[in-house]
Amino acid sequence: HDCSKKRMIITIFSSSRYKINRKLIKAKALEVLGEHNAQQDTTLSIAFVGKNKMRSVSKTYKNEDEALPVLSFPFNEKRADGMFLGEILICYPQGVLMAAHKNKRVDEVINFLVQHGIENFF
Repeated sequence: HDCSKKRMIITIFSSSRYKINRKLIKAKALEVLGEHNAQQDTTLSIAFVGKNKMRSVSKTYKNEDEALPVLSFPFNEKRADGMFLGEILICYPQGVLMAAHKNKRVDEVINFLVQHGIENFF
């Protein structure tokens, strides 16, 4: 597929204490968006948060009093610079725990959560 015509903007917000591989995350996000034929000029935000923040967001929006590993907030909003798809919140400490439980690398689990988060938009 020819991505040269598409302008995909992936914005990643994260505390410096979270060891994330931004390049890997962006590559995974672009791959998943490509699989779903996301329209051109699509913007997506991915934010890495701690357990307390995730618990408070989960409680507010999902009525669940726990730190969920990933939450997606679809916006599908037309903006002057294209389509704002939405925001994905990933609980970094939950990702680390999942990696330990599944005997996988944290990067693998983060990629899985990114993919899951994006697929909730389609």
